[in-house]
Amino acid sequence: MTSIFPLAKRRITRYNTSMSKFMVNLTAINPSERQRRTPPVEVMVDTGSELSWLPRKELQNIGINPESKKRFVLANKEIIERDIGYAILQAEGYATNDEIVFAEEGDMTLLGVRTIEGFSVMVDNIGHRFVATATLACNIR
Repeated sequence: MTSIFPLAKRRITRYNTSMSKFMVNLTAINPSERQRRTPPVEVMVDTGSELSWLPRKELQNIGINPESKKRFVLANKEIIERDIGYAILQAEGYATNDEIVFAEEGDMTLLGVRTIEGFSVMVDNIGHRFVATATLACNIR
């Protein structure tokens, strides 16, 4: 009897499709005193996170102070509140000014999508690199 599924007898190769981590070193610079900067902090590139997160101690050491608070919903649906400040952020030769989350003990350090957009890059998750893009603008006449 001939199978109606001709590929059914072929060996199927399974690939590991789990996502790999894309890590970069992120530096925060105090916008008021640009000589004050954090040492490079290894962060995970996370396009699911709106903002970037660096340890509170590192931000306070360079004189960045909390300006406000924001609430965040974690992957497990837990709601947390964290302090927010402003910094110039640099990674992989790109820089932008952005809000930064004061990460508490136990929080992940992250490079969020707003920083990525500020860098004017796209994320190449396979090559683990940033790809420069043109900034989009609308020309209305």
